[in-house]
Amino acid sequence: MGVGGVARPAKSVISGAAVTALALTAAACATPDDDAKGGGADSAVVGIAYEPDTLSPLLGYGKDGNSKLFDGLLTHDADMKLKPALATALPKVTDGGRTYTYTLRDGVKFSDGKPFTSKDVVFTYETILDKKTNNASRTELDAVKSVEAKGDDTVVFHLEYPYAPFAERTVLPIAPEHVAGRQDVNNGAFTTRPVGTGPYTLVTWSKGEKLVFKANPDYWGGAPKIKNFTMAIIKDDDVRATRLRSGDLDGAILPPNLARTFKDDTGKKTYGAKTFDYRVVTLPTGNKVAGDRAIRRALDIGVDRKTMVDRILEGAGKAAYGPVPTDSPWFAKGTERTYDVAKAKKLLDRAGWKAGAGGVRARDGVRASFPLWYLTGDKLRQDHALAYASDAKKLGIDIKVESGTWEVIEPRMPKDAVLAGGGAPADPDFDQYTLLKSSLAGDGFNNMAWYENAEVDAALEDGRRSGDDTERRAAYDTVQRELVKDPGYTFLTHIDHLYVVDARFGGLTTQTEPHDHGLASGPWWNVEDWRA
Repeated sequence: MGVGGVARPAKSVISGAAVTALALTAAACATPDDDAKGGGADSAVVGIAYEPDTLSPLLGYGKDGNSKLFDGLLTHDADMKLKPALATALPKVTDGGRTYTYTLRDGVKFSDGKPFTSKDVVFTYETILDKKTNNASRTELDAVKSVEAKGDDTVVFHLEYPYAPFAERTVLPIAPEHVAGRQDVNNGAFTTRPVGTGPYTLVTWSKGEKLVFKANPDYWGGAPKIKNFTMAIIKDDDVRATRLRSGDLDGAILPPNLARTFKDDTGKKTYGAKTFDYRVVTLPTGNKVAGDRAIRRALDIGVDRKTMVDRILEGAGKAAYGPVPTDSPWFAKGTERTYDVAKAKKLLDRAGWKAGAGGVRARDGVRASFPLWYLTGDKLRQDHALAYASDAKKLGIDIKVESGTWEVIEPRMPKDAVLAGGGAPADPDFDQYTLLKSSLAGDGFNNMAWYENAEVDAALEDGRRSGDDTERRAAYDTVQRELVKDPGYTFLTHIDHLYVVDARFGGLTTQTEPHDHGLASGPWWNVEDWRA
């Protein structure tokens, strides 16, 4: 699930993959101290909404790349094409797609001066695959049978089956065995004071407030020109915009309505990023109303996605009918839902949900009512939740919108609906498997709807295990078409990400982004290449 990565990438999938998942924390509303103010010649301070649960790649941090503190064997360029990082070239693939061989870059050192070798790669992957390691993304490496070091400069991955997107999983950051291997993997000091091979090292992590990085002068890719880089953790959209306007920040991720307020500011530049990031309502099977198929199907066609795109996103996004965006080559044509209130009402009538007191439907003494939670301070989620509830009311379904932190929401997820998000651009397996696989129901932030569909389960396995592109497309088409007949979620929109940054910086670009955004994606995905 997310570039930048976290321990639970699916938290905001779905929280997904995953997860991908990020914990939102209290806003950093206090006046920032000197190392969290914008304006330095070789410094940058940016405002983001999320912070990781951990800084250890063994627990999920940076699993999709761009971690700043670490490198993977491979990384992505601006166009999301794989390119070598700690490896000297893309892998040599043999044995019908079951063996991947990487030759490692010579002379790379960790930030403590110790050499990077093949043993660190083996250690990293074996530790993640260890069931004692608290990594919610472990299923993404299900195909790995073994990892073998051949000398100091060669690593060979042996797979159980020809997992087509495996190379994409080798952007995962590599941890040093000589540090992380000598402490508790789940709770040791490495989780908050990491040592890596990346372009930056960590100075401080003040949880709920900021992460402060400094350039690694011995980085194998060349010392970054931006010497000091701070990510201020500010969950409230309005506060981020205020601090950007006041000069406390050099850049920030903002929702469309707030990004628009900077359009006449010649000292600022707005960057847009296309994404796979969706907003979705989970409809948990454990709720007698939200888990009813007729209710789910009625909501699926009875919500006005176009109006959400036009009014909430101000056109910066598109309607979502599943995890795959409509402009993706993986999208199953014909699975778009037509907004049809009359048809939705007929579905409910036929299923026995009859209009009752106050216009709210009921069946067998159960009112068509359930709560919908969204994350406090997230204006986009709030607006989506309110619009969804308003559309549901026209169908005779009473949805009570509530806000809270993840600590409040998480224990309620088995029975209460959540306005969640997810999306991963690299491969359909990365997001759909953790979102929909029945065996992952109740596994943290995976499959938050407790969705169970035998045909979907089978198709997900077919898509994961086949190395044939045609077979994989057929599998994911099946998943998308089943979601039309049997929706466990109501997908609402795919949102574009908007970032406003001080115009004095050059070298900025954006990538196609996942759900987990603003941490190490956004225009600062390549801050090491910026020019001040």
